[in-house]
Amino acid sequence: MGDYLIRGTALDGRVRALAVLTTGITEELRRRHDTSPVATAALGRAAAAALMMGAMLKGKEKLTVQIQGGGPIGKIVVDANAAGDVRGYVDNPYVDLPPNAAGKLDVAGAVGTEGSLSVTKDLGLKEPYRGSVPLISGELAEDFTYYFASSEQTPSAVALGVLADRDVFVRASGGFIIQLLPGLSDAEIGEIEAQLAAIPPVTALLDSGKTPEDILRRVLPDVQVLERMDVRFHCTCTKERIEQALLSLGKEELQAILDEEGFAEALCHYCNEAYRFDEADLRRIIAQLG
Repeated sequence: MGDYLIRGTALDGRVRALAVLTTGITEELRRRHDTSPVATAALGRAAAAALMMGAMLKGKEKLTVQIQGGGPIGKIVVDANAAGDVRGYVDNPYVDLPPNAAGKLDVAGAVGTEGSLSVTKDLGLKEPYRGSVPLISGELAEDFTYYFASSEQTPSAVALGVLADRDVFVRASGGFIIQLLPGLSDAEIGEIEAQLAAIPPVTALLDSGKTPEDILRRVLPDVQVLERMDVRFHCTCTKERIEQALLSLGKEELQAILDEEGFAEALCHYCNEAYRFDEADLRRIIAQLG
């Protein structure tokens, strides 16, 4: 089964629901960045959340999630868009910590809690939308839940998870977002909260073969799926874009690189792809600067 996302509603449109399967994407991130298990879990959770938030956008709109909690993983950065594309990285992909008190990957210990979760949305306007909240747990699902309630004033429940096998490969990854819209009664809200409290971890459900549709129905039996969309890892970097970045260094610095190294190599943070510019490339780029 390939990675995909579903978007739906329940209770006559008074609940918005999204769920996503990202096992392949998280494995691609792990492979590209050679992340440790705890870094894979943190980056995979952030990517799943960003994809679902991207699905709330339209057209060519896109967003960037940045999480910096002061922990040893450093900064987590994820880009996503309305078309289902995602990419991301962590500052320290090799962070390794012992299990937490529950015997699970210590994502909160890696991320830290002394910092913020920030979202920047490019909506095609003159200025991007920016929202930021303090981290409250470092486990990320709770932090995104707090972001929606505080920054977007939408009561939400966010579940995120990444399960890796003994060989470190990603076995299951995904999440869901349930958002409560105006018009719900206290009884309806109480029923949703009871279902959320009873649902097993999202990775346990995915690992047992449950689909995103199955997971949403556990919480919202009357959910109506409005859209199913394939999602994928996709980076927008190209050699031409890297060349533009080299041009911005200026003639003197490029000449110094040519004299000292004889070549230049640039690495894309998001996909870890290396781009090499040999002596002839550098001379051609320098010539463009006159």
